[in-house]
Amino acid sequence: MPMPLQPIKPKNISDQVFDQIRESIFRGQLKAGEQILPERELSQALGVSRTTVRNAINKLVVLGLLEHKQGQGTFVRSPDTRQGNPLAAAMEVQDATINDLLEVRMGLECNAAALAAVRAVKEDLAFMDASLEEMRAEVSSGRLGTEADTAFHMALAYATKNSVHVYLMKNFYDFLFVGIKKNLSHLYENPRNIDEILRQHGTIIAAIKRRDPKEATEAMRRHIQFVQDFFRNRL
Repeated sequence: MPMPLQPIKPKNISDQVFDQIRESIFRGQLKAGEQILPERELSQALGVSRTTVRNAINKLVVLGLLEHKQGQGTFVRSPDTRQGNPLAAAMEVQDATINDLLEVRMGLECNAAALAAVRAVKEDLAFMDASLEEMRAEVSSGRLGTEADTAFHMALAYATKNSVHVYLMKNFYDFLFVGIKKNLSHLYENPRNIDEILRQHGTIIAAIKRRDPKEATEAMRRHIQFVQDFFRNRL
């Protein structure tokens, strides 16, 4: 039986707008609670029609990444306010724990650190540095720095240049964000823990800049192990 083939269509312009806005959210350039530009300004900046922008925004709203507020505009939605948050569902229905999440991150992110040490480009390193500086500023202002922390780990994912890994981390984003927020809220009980997290992030970045995959892997392993040990010791 012949295969039911259809002509390949070029990627829809609206999908390209969707991808660009979504990536800005994942990279922490657009933050939870932040208002995005109005349709008219976005269409002008991107050089596309308002209908194209509207279609992309509506898809992001359906996914829960954006939300419309009547009379105010469109805002980035925090992952922990979305209905049906996957981490919350896993924790409640499947009896998943923070350690379950950290075990998954251990496998994904240690490998990501090794790949990033080999493949990261100047832009990737700039995103990592920016997320670290932003987290320092957030912490010094008495906030958790969840968005900046998450942006660091997403920057690491993009630096792998592995499309499957990036895809997995995009779909893992809610787990990552909410898990990091829970981690930081408990770690904040002792400010020295947050200082240590910042130091660990710096060590990971330094290893990646030195193009040392083994040390980058070990630095990430120590980072996640630190959090695992903290929660084990609280029990």
